[in-house]
Amino acid sequence: MSAAVRKKVAIQIPPHARAGSVTERYGFELEALAPIADLVEVRSGSPQEFIEGARDADAVITSWGIRIDKQIIAGLERCVVIGCASVGVDMIDVDAATEAGIVVTNVPDVFIEEVADHAIMLLLGAGRRTKLMDELIRGGEWFKGRTVLSDVPRVMGQTLGLIAFGNVARCVARRAKPFGWQVIAHDPYISELVISAEGVEPVSLPELLARSDYISMHAPLNAETRHMLSTKQFAAMKPNAVVVNTGRGPTIDERALIDALKQGKIAAAGLDVLEQEPPAPDNPLLTMSNVILSPHVASASTRMRPETRRRAGREVALVLKGRWPMSCVNPTVLPRTTLERWQPYPMTRGPNR
Repeated sequence: MSAAVRKKVAIQIPPHARAGSVTERYGFELEALAPIADLVEVRSGSPQEFIEGARDADAVITSWGIRIDKQIIAGLERCVVIGCASVGVDMIDVDAATEAGIVVTNVPDVFIEEVADHAIMLLLGAGRRTKLMDELIRGGEWFKGRTVLSDVPRVMGQTLGLIAFGNVARCVARRAKPFGWQVIAHDPYISELVISAEGVEPVSLPELLARSDYISMHAPLNAETRHMLSTKQFAAMKPNAVVVNTGRGPTIDERALIDALKQGKIAAAGLDVLEQEPPAPDNPLLTMSNVILSPHVASASTRMRPETRRRAGREVALVLKGRWPMSCVNPTVLPRTTLERWQPYPMTRGPNR
């Protein structure tokens, strides 16, 4: 019997690649891939350059850099799976991949706890005006801080509204309750029974905007959610509202957010993600005392990168071995493939009829 033909997995060359061989640098991905595939670095200075290096690849792994768009996907002659080493997949044209019959996978459950921790940090930090307090004491204004916070309600009894109720939002809800937040959530794609099972009240978006003292954005970025919070939505919020985003920057209309903060339509914001990353030096958010910023690091921890890369490798390896992945972003493509379903069918409810 002849040996199985090894597969080729293409990955972008990082801008600051550390020394060592491909085997050394991509050891986490290769834990699952090494028995069946060779991992090849591809230059990505332009779409055409990436296509030239990945044209004959059976798989692509990505999480940053050049967007795997329709042009690139059209040039991938053998690709059966694109593995995204993150939760969000906005760096991939998923519709184009689906049309081409390519499976797209992501890593939806590895660094959830870290992002939830960071969201709580921003909620508390922005709510308690931590940046302003720091500025006051460094500026010799010791006695002004108490005056500012005397107008800020305590967290206990306040309402926290979660926009989207995926894995991160659920972990945020569990962390929020011991602080005394009353938690509500809006997600039209999650069963109300799932939301209420977490002790969270399901509501419409207009109701969430009107009732919430704190709002935490967790929606993925797509055509429906781009600028989901804009001028109209900020106008519907309470003037004491604190808005936090640890998801994707463009889900919030940044210009509208800046105007709302300047005009006092909302009180404060905590942002780990922005529309442009890194931001322009003249971005007003950089100098606003009621805004806390962090550089898209909510997921970062000692565990995050190794486990994310391992999981991305495992997802791609499953597909290359002819099986369904554990996390498929575009499941409608699966019936059009020859991949084998190996997971059991869920039995959490009976038939609908």
